[in-house]
Amino acid sequence: MLYWLTALSDGGDFFNLFRYITFRAGGAFLTALVFGFIFGPTLINVLRRKQGKGQPIRDDGPEGHFAKAGTPTMGGLLILSAVLVSTLIWARWDNPFVWIVLFVTMSFGLIGFADDYAKVAKQNTDGVSGKIRLGVGFLVAAIAAYWASVYHPDQLTNQLALPIFKDTLINLGFLFVPFAMIVIVGAANAVNLTDGLDGLAIMPVMIAAGTLGVIAYAVGRVDFTEYLDVHYVPGTGEILIFTAALFGGGLGFLWYNAPPAAVFMGDTGSLALGGALGAIAVSTKHELVLGIVGGLFVVEALSVIIQVLYFKRTGKRVFLMAPIHHHYEKKGWAEPQIVIRFWIISLILAIIGLATLKVR
Repeated sequence: MLYWLTALSDGGDFFNLFRYITFRAGGAFLTALVFGFIFGPTLINVLRRKQGKGQPIRDDGPEGHFAKAGTPTMGGLLILSAVLVSTLIWARWDNPFVWIVLFVTMSFGLIGFADDYAKVAKQNTDGVSGKIRLGVGFLVAAIAAYWASVYHPDQLTNQLALPIFKDTLINLGFLFVPFAMIVIVGAANAVNLTDGLDGLAIMPVMIAAGTLGVIAYAVGRVDFTEYLDVHYVPGTGEILIFTAALFGGGLGFLWYNAPPAAVFMGDTGSLALGGALGAIAVSTKHELVLGIVGGLFVVEALSVIIQVLYFKRTGKRVFLMAPIHHHYEKKGWAEPQIVIRFWIISLILAIIGLATLKVR
């Protein structure tokens, strides 16, 4: 919205700053951060008052989790509100990729909200049927994938770009939309599975979003793409403003989610933020790089898949408990120890993901 202040500029004054994506990204970060600090306590008090017993705790979960009973959930509302307000203030409204990412984020947020509401209302961990969640999620992802393909350059439409290998594209044709749907829904559910300990999911999400924001800015600038020898996708640079808002909103939420958490993100936040990562990857043609940058989420999801398949086949378990962060809890690792070590892994993977821009 504030971009339109550039109409008041003569090219050398304060209003000219609003032309620069980096300046507006800084504004988006600060706006979302301050939003979180201002409205966080009020939202938490409202959630605590409305939810009563808070988020239901799994009976078969680690024993230490029973002490968290009564902690309110749906804290993702704080992040989503901060991101939405900040992005609308600082981003250009005529940029389709901003709307695509916002559409996916808010849509998956609604899916997660419905699931959280059902859990709190019934006071059990069942929530909305998994089939319904996946069905609606795939519908949202299909719309977003087709929408993104419309605005991709002709030479990149329905193409899969490979990291490291320059000028290498795989034509997926009509399979691009189903592939992108899997990326978006897979990312949403992988982040959802990771959100099991205080502060565990939000920092890796912020790290991944920050990394993808840098990538989006790079592939949205023709001079950067020529230097780095990556594919140019006009307009994606504006996504940096969204990711900056997510980083600021995430920090504001982490202030209240740090152990011991005053509020849980809930599916409202985890599904939305995971979907956002998938949508950014699809928009920037970096779907495979997301698998590197978000490698922690991939491992968490794979641990569940392996556990379920192996148990059905043999009646035995590979892990003491899945997702894998619970396995380490069962082995006696302290919660902060798991969380911080997983943060470190996320940062390492983000650096590797960024390296793919230059290693060609």
